[in-house]
Amino acid sequence: MTLTISGFDHIRLPGADGVELAAAVGGSGSPVVLLHGFPQTHLMWRHVAERLAREHTVICPDLRGYGASDKPTATDPDAYAKRTMAADIVAMAAALGHKRFALVGHDRGALVAFRAALDHPETIAHLGILDIVPTLDMWNVLHGASAAVAYHLFLMAQPPGLPETMIANSADAFFGSFLDTWANDPTAMPEDVRAEYLRASAAAATSIVADCRASAGIDITHDQADLDAGSQLAMPVTVVQQDWGARLGYDAAGVWKAWAPDLDHRLTRAGHFMAEEAPEEITAAIQDLLGR
Repeated sequence: MTLTISGFDHIRLPGADGVELAAAVGGSGSPVVLLHGFPQTHLMWRHVAERLAREHTVICPDLRGYGASDKPTATDPDAYAKRTMAADIVAMAAALGHKRFALVGHDRGALVAFRAALDHPETIAHLGILDIVPTLDMWNVLHGASAAVAYHLFLMAQPPGLPETMIANSADAFFGSFLDTWANDPTAMPEDVRAEYLRASAAAATSIVADCRASAGIDITHDQADLDAGSQLAMPVTVVQQDWGARLGYDAAGVWKAWAPDLDHRLTRAGHFMAEEAPEEITAAIQDLLGR
């Protein structure tokens, strides 16, 4: 049985192009949508969502291609473009009656949230980002031996066939390696939760690769077009991340400031899975964002 957030309803909602998303929905008040990262599901938000639901309607979907959501075949580059995945989120929220909402994303979900905020500024009231830089900047800062931290992105950027086969043949070892090495506090991810992430990721290996492959192609094209047009994020933005700038040799706050004039940039001592490792810190950051 799929694990979900305690006290939340687990429902299916329409996304874009006939795709349906599975989502956990709870609480009442102004809406906040939380998007999970890799290699996880909406379950990663369980602690933060329960806290936010005391004052807000909280919506935690599985992204297309992940968890219990639909996993369309990537017959064209648009299938897992962040633009398409962002359209899923806007359609899902509209189906619940929310034409404007706050959006927070972690990892892959943060890339979707970034694209949603650029494409739908009238819809996204506040934007929260956990532990990424935008796709275009991500590739620009990965160079030399330090780029090994993101070897999986280079693997999944390869043409269809080999990455899917390699990952499917060692799914638990592959996805489990990220759960083990990216966490500063492994106890923040209990065994039943870890097992759920591994189960869900193994079942979604092909679509996860398609999602990452899009970030080495069509997503770069979309980001570059916005950069060339001088597009910026119109809403208040909060970014919380590990000190990747120091590790990889770039100005992380500066990268984000170029996209987000109204920016609150924070560093955390938590690991990559910060919503699970430091839920009080992340909840506070989101609450501060919603108050701006």
